[in-house]
Amino acid sequence: MSANKDALILDIQRMSTEDGPGLRTTVFFKGCNLVCPWCHNPESIRSRPDLNWFGHKCIGCGICETACKQGAVGRNAGLVKFNRVLCKACGDCAEECPNGAIELKGKLMPVETLFRELAKDRPYFGADGGVTLSGGEVMLQAEAAAALARLLHEAGIGVALDTAGCYDFRTLEAALPYTDLVLYDLKIFDPVEHKRIIGADNRLILENYRRLIQAGARVWVRTPVIEGATGSPANIRALGAFIREAGVPDKWELCSFNNLCRDKYERLDLDWQYKNAGLTRKEDIENLRNIAAEYVPCAVYSGTTV
Repeated sequence: MSANKDALILDIQRMSTEDGPGLRTTVFFKGCNLVCPWCHNPESIRSRPDLNWFGHKCIGCGICETACKQGAVGRNAGLVKFNRVLCKACGDCAEECPNGAIELKGKLMPVETLFRELAKDRPYFGADGGVTLSGGEVMLQAEAAAALARLLHEAGIGVALDTAGCYDFRTLEAALPYTDLVLYDLKIFDPVEHKRIIGADNRLILENYRRLIQAGARVWVRTPVIEGATGSPANIRALGAFIREAGVPDKWELCSFNNLCRDKYERLDLDWQYKNAGLTRKEDIENLRNIAAEYVPCAVYSGTTV
């Protein structure tokens, strides 16, 4: 487990209050092996850099077209358009753009360098805060994640790991000794619906939850409340029964849906099936929380979105 390993990092978010206890710095690893259609971080899905285009910043100078060696930048009705097939995400157009209208999301960072950057935030963590390793799916970069967790742990900085659990449990084991809290997504219990909606079987996810509890890990379960997918009473009852049988976590958090990420999809030239979906109603999530609490007394609801 070398600290010389590079990690593909999407972003670092400081002063977070939604990714574990206390004040935290969340580092987002890029790449995910699930395709949740409600994803609030679509720029985190691909395991390679992506270009974001901010149309309101574009001054129409054409420099990006000249800078692109792949011929992936053109125009349509006067607006800059990217050919995402031809684009190699080299970043030349972003580097040359004079007004910051193009941003390259995804940067390789040595783990040691990343640790030093995160350790700068130690003064505001307090007794409860720390660093959360998130994604995408952080465990797709398991070696780098474990090396970073070890450095943080040895420096006395609390570590939380945010994961959807869809991988062999051995992938996670190297990081667990340096992890204080696992934020674990349980979305849909029915395996057929899980595969239909999210694109993967949930057998590993459920089994890994059992093994986490058996390993004595501190766990917060998180379930996004999405109408027509996860937010039905039947799904919450099924998840509740499973959690009660497999082992009760420290917290089960039902997370509200919001549509504030619409512009992220637009910047990636992606259509989003939830762009016109309404916000989660308080009475609906309260009802689901009451159902969840019948099985798991620690169930809560919040404005957190996952």
